[in-house]
Amino acid sequence: MKPDRCSFCNGKLIKGKTEFVVKLGEEVLVIKNISAYICNECGEAYYSPKESEKIDKLMKKFHNSELLVHPIAAGELNLSEAVA
Repeated sequence: MKPDRCSFCNGKLIKGKTEFVVKLGEEVLVIKNISAYICNECGEAYYSPKESEKIDKLMKKFHNSELLVHPIAAGELNLSEAVA
């Protein structure tokens, strides 16, 4: 069932593609090109059960070091250090 409105801002949801970003320990995983319903106001993504299952499977494989992933350039900074 397609969600109707964003539960955070009540914006309209439109079908589109997004990416899922998660930090696991000291590693970051980015899964690109995921079908989702995306809020046109705040950008919150809502995944179908089928897409959520795919994400879960990839996360499990990543956690078990069963995936060959492309390295990405990333930066990390602490807000209190950056604003000082």
